Formats: sequence, C-alpha cells, structure tokens
Amino acid sequence: MTELWNWRIERVRPVEVYPALAEALGRVVMPLAVADPARLPTYAVICDVWEAPGEFGTIVDCYGVPEQLSEQTCIAALARLLGRNCLLRDDTLDAGRHLLVAPDGTIRPVHFELTETDDGEVLRGQRLCTEADPGCRGWSRCHRSRWTPDSVRPAPAAA
Repeated sequence: MTELWNWRIERVRPVEVYPALAEALGRVVMPLAVADPARLPTYAVICDVWEAPGEFGTIVDCYGVPEQLSEQTCIAALARLLGRNCLLRDDTLDAGRHLLVAPDGTIRPVHFELTETDDGEVLRGQRLCTEADPGCRGWSRCHRSRWTPDSVRPAPAAA
C-alpha cells in the first residue's frame, strides 16, 4: 500500500523543490507532468509542485509514497534542505489548522484563515495554536489533537 502526501511551503520556486524532495525522500522523484507509469524507475515517487496565492503558496503533492517512509521525518528534511517553513495537515477536522515544520526540525500547530477561490484554498493570517487564543481553549478541536495548543516537538529523526 502507498500513501499520498500534501504539503505547503513558504514561497519557493517549484524547480528548487524537486531536487530537495528527492534528497528528503531518498527516492527518485518524477514530476507528474512527465511521469510515464510504464517507465517509472523502481522506488520512484511521483510529485506535483505548483504555486498558488496566499501564504505557503507552493503546494506539493507526493503520490505513491512507500508506507515505510515517515511523513514528518521527510517534511522536516525538506524544510531543512530548503531553509523554509513547511505545512502539513494535522489530525483534526479543522481545515484551517496545520502543523508548521520549521527548518530547525520543530513542529507546532498553527491556524490560518482559509478562503476558497477558483485557484483552490488560500491560507492567510497565520497564528499559533495556543491557550492564549480563545478559539483554542476548552473543548475546541485543538484539544482533541495529539498536537495540543502550545505543543512544540522535534520531528522524528531519520532511521
């Protein structure tokens, strides 16, 4: 069984993302636009990278990721290699809540205002998920996450 990962990166050109992805994943990375399923190298991962409006406007989709790879380890490696903050979805059903992965390998929950446009979701107004924010206190979805408000953790190390 393989996985699909969807990440966002602070503005960076897609051409810079592909080689960093290959290094972070430890796999051959094939851009979706040129990937021929009949000619894929063994252990290749197909990725699509494009730019959208808003904060964290570089979007990355990785298809067919082997399940033995750790998503948090790989995105932490990508953040370090690019020197940029990255986002991945958290474990709540809150569409505006993400996990911010910093180049130093720390992971923390954050919120964004989310707007649907013809170009997809636009994220704006980043704020930390913290007990100081009324929307993150008490019985909020934030407390049902393993990433509770104010949590900051190191990304898992590569094996």
